[in-house]
Amino acid sequence: MTIADQTRQKARETLDRLWAPGCAFLGTPTAILGGAMSWVSERNLVSAISNAGGFGVIACGAMMPDRLAEEIAATQALTDKPFGVNLITMHPELDRLVDVCLEHKVGHIVLAGGVPSGATIKQVRDGGARAVGFAPALALGKRLVKQGIEALVIEGSEAGGHVGPVSLNVLAQEILPHIHDVPVFVAGGLARGDAILGYLEQGAAGAQLGTVFAASTESIAHEAFKKAFVRAAARDAVTSNQIDERFPVIPVRGLNNAGTRRFMAHQAATLARFTSGELSKEDAQLEIEHFWAGALRRAVIEGDVEEGSVMAGQSVGMVKSVRPVAEILHDLVEQAVDALVAREARTGHLHTSEIAIG
Repeated sequence: MTIADQTRQKARETLDRLWAPGCAFLGTPTAILGGAMSWVSERNLVSAISNAGGFGVIACGAMMPDRLAEEIAATQALTDKPFGVNLITMHPELDRLVDVCLEHKVGHIVLAGGVPSGATIKQVRDGGARAVGFAPALALGKRLVKQGIEALVIEGSEAGGHVGPVSLNVLAQEILPHIHDVPVFVAGGLARGDAILGYLEQGAAGAQLGTVFAASTESIAHEAFKKAFVRAAARDAVTSNQIDERFPVIPVRGLNNAGTRRFMAHQAATLARFTSGELSKEDAQLEIEHFWAGALRRAVIEGDVEEGSVMAGQSVGMVKSVRPVAEILHDLVEQAVDALVAREARTGHLHTSEIAIG
């Protein structure tokens, strides 16, 4: 084995030690999760991620229990590797959805879209699954850990879809130095292995990526949807804006298109109707909220990338082609190893090579 080969092997061993807690928690050779994306994170993409060594996650979204059971069974027919299910905590059938996951022996349940109750966390754990939650702030992360959450995802505002106001860079500095009892996975704006490495060295256990997988070969998203990703720059992925604080708009990051521009005009027109007395405050709020009804499906499934909601993170600027999931995951690992090898060349040693990562 050449010195170069030895250096590369040493670098890979360092990477494996860094994300060992995440790999152990997920039961996978790489601590990379697929972000749960409605209409995208279904059986084909989820199984492809898991089969390639990552951890696929089904996006339950608005599915009812019977539909979720069908999707889990279909995914299990395509992979014997671990995968999880993302459940929205505000779903009216949440308890039954948890039961469906447990009945089908899903090993990990991700509780998203709100703060999960202690009762739901207990239901997941008592049923034999691992409970994962989202922490948009340190205080909430600590609270969830006390309630029994077994892993956290911290997602920055760079992510696609529904987002909070704080970047991953800031969240990582706020949370990673202070939460060590459970694995913490980083998310938002990630598309390269060297960037993931940086967060691992800050204490993260792994990373969650969505945008790069949405544009993969195995994604069922419409070809027009994927081509929009390939064309886009980071600055094209913008959050939806509200024009009046009386009518709040939940921030959603997606590609700027005719629909996003028309949404601003729709808000202005609705506000005028409210001001004139034509609409009550409640009706005006519903008018605004219903604008995007079905818009994500129109973009993902039907390929309407002009009027539909093309949810994408700012990492979309690094999507240069439609590629197989296995190739994406392989490149992420190689980029992290390359970064460690480059450090070896600069400093003469892999600074974590002799540190026991636990």
